[in-house]
Amino acid sequence: MRREYFLVPNIDVAREVVKEFLLSHVEEKHIHLIARDDIPLEDLPEATLMQKSDFIPALEKGLVGGAYTGLVAGLVVVAFPPAGLAVGGGLILAMIGAGATVGGMMSALVGVGLPSHRLEKFEEAIKAGQILILVDIPRKRLDEIQELVKQHHPQAEFDGIEPLTPPFP
Repeated sequence: MRREYFLVPNIDVAREVVKEFLLSHVEEKHIHLIARDDIPLEDLPEATLMQKSDFIPALEKGLVGGAYTGLVAGLVVVAFPPAGLAVGGGLILAMIGAGATVGGMMSALVGVGLPSHRLEKFEEAIKAGQILILVDIPRKRLDEIQELVKQHHPQAEFDGIEPLTPPFP
């Protein structure tokens, strides 16, 4: 799956594009719209906090950073064990798991409060009243979806195609 980002000039064009997506068998759960706060999306699928924030990238970074920190801490404890305790490899695995858990949770909490860095380039257009549409589609349908959009908005600029990665590789 890929996520395609594109802007449309107003809510009427957005409504037509979403209708065409649904008619071409793109599920509603794969369509996300972002608009200025004073533009009501009504029955259109609005982007959730997951699409609007840096939650997933922050979670991924926190998991990796926490696991690495846990590994280093575990190696230090194994190399210099506390007096009277016998420690082994299981401790290292436990420290990696604990580090990844704590790092992932802390980073995700920070990330959920930050606007998505992927959406920064669209901020001015959204403030000007345009509607940003995010659609998650299989690679083989990219050209078809772009053609659907161009039928309603020939000047549409497709920007930001990216792979959708699961939060836990």
